[in-house]
Formats: sequence, C-alpha cells, structure tokens
Amino acid sequence: MTSEKKVTPYKDSAENKKQQVEKMFDTISGEYDGLNRVISLGTDIKWRKKVIKMVAETKPDSILDIATGTGDLALQFAQNTQASKIIGLDLSEGMLSVAREKAKEIENTVEFVKGDSEALPFEDNSFDAITVSFGIRNFENLEKGLSEILRVLKNGGIFVILETSVPTKFPFKQGYSIYAKGILPVIGSIFSKDKVAYKYLSESASVFPHGEALNNILRKIGFIEVKNKPQTFGVATIYIATK
Repeated sequence: MTSEKKVTPYKDSAENKKQQVEKMFDTISGEYDGLNRVISLGTDIKWRKKVIKMVAETKPDSILDIATGTGDLALQFAQNTQASKIIGLDLSEGMLSVAREKAKEIENTVEFVKGDSEALPFEDNSFDAITVSFGIRNFENLEKGLSEILRVLKNGGIFVILETSVPTKFPFKQGYSIYAKGILPVIGSIFSKDKVAYKYLSESASVFPHGEALNNILRKIGFIEVKNKPQTFGVATIYIATK
C-alpha cells in the first residue's frame, strides 16, 4: 500500500492527497464527463450499467454512491431502482455542482452531499447498497475508507466497486501500458484545463492494488463473499462484497 500513497496529483504541493484530489476535481469538473467518454472509448458506460444491474437485483431501499463525481451512477440508480433514499457523496464541490445541474433534468430522489469518504457523516448500518465508481484509488487512506463503508453498510447489504485495473495478459498488458503512459496524458493535456490531472489518474491506476490484492484488503477489513470480475481484457474490474 505504500506505493499507492506516493502518487498525488501535484507533486510539489504541500497539501495532502485528499486536499490535492479535491482541488484537481474542482478544476476539471466541467470537462470530466466528456473526457471520460473519450479516454475510456465509451466503455465506462457499459461497466456502469453492470454495476447498476448488480445493485438493482438486490432491491435496495437506500443507496450511497461514494466519490459520486458528476452524479452519473447516483442518478441512474434513481431511474433504475425503487430506492426511496439515494445519496451521492463527493469531496469536490465543483463535481457536485455539475451533478445537481443534471439532477434538475429528471425526476429523482437523489441528494448530493459534500463529504469525506474516510469520515462518512452517516450512522452505522444506514445503507442497503454502497458503490464507489472510479474513486477508491483517490482515497488517502484506503483501509480507513473501507472501514467507514463497512460501518455504514447494513448487515447483508451489497458493496460494489468499479475501478481501473492493469491487464496481466499479452498483448493487452503491453497495449494498456502504451495507452496509459503515452496516449492518455496527451489527451488530457490537449483537452483539460489541468495538465497534470490525467497524468495523475493514469499513474494512480497503475500502482493501485487490483484483483486478488484488493480482494484480500476487503476481507481484512471485514467484508465477506468478496468477488472480482475483470472487464474488457482487465482494464477495469468490478468488485462485489457484503457484510
């Protein structure tokens, strides 16, 4: 876990990782959705649909989407489940302002809350389902964040993570490396206001524990029935666990 903590957006900054991540997402919030589609070649939409289906099948009444960003997943839960309480939580007010604008366009029951994933402002056993989509590698203290998620998840509730991972098989491993180190930062620098943001997103993905390594961390925290499902040759992985 030490290598993951060394990767921060602004290497010369005196701010901690949490403060830097908040600043970075505030800066890129307006362009984030469009760039995501370009960078993932649209496949992130397909991955999110799988997460929505997994959660909807459990018929949750309360859902928490952590690192909700611009609210895509939370708003889709409003349209695809019967949940009476859906909360999207994020550190970045810039991202949440985009999410709230989107929410005006649909009938929904989503509440967007500014908050810290490592100090969740909710009581124990509050949610039937909790999700984190492309946000868990931005936690400053991964185990503390996961412990908080376990705390607020109800017994028998479902926890789903969608996160980038690194392919292990030839030629996808080599292709991913070229794309992540060479192409993705270039796309980010051309289209983004923040030249280092997409370099950070690429670097943090490359060192973040994935597959069985993350499964083992989830088990260590206390999650049970932990499974992982690699997506699109392993460039992303969906993790499912319960309490």
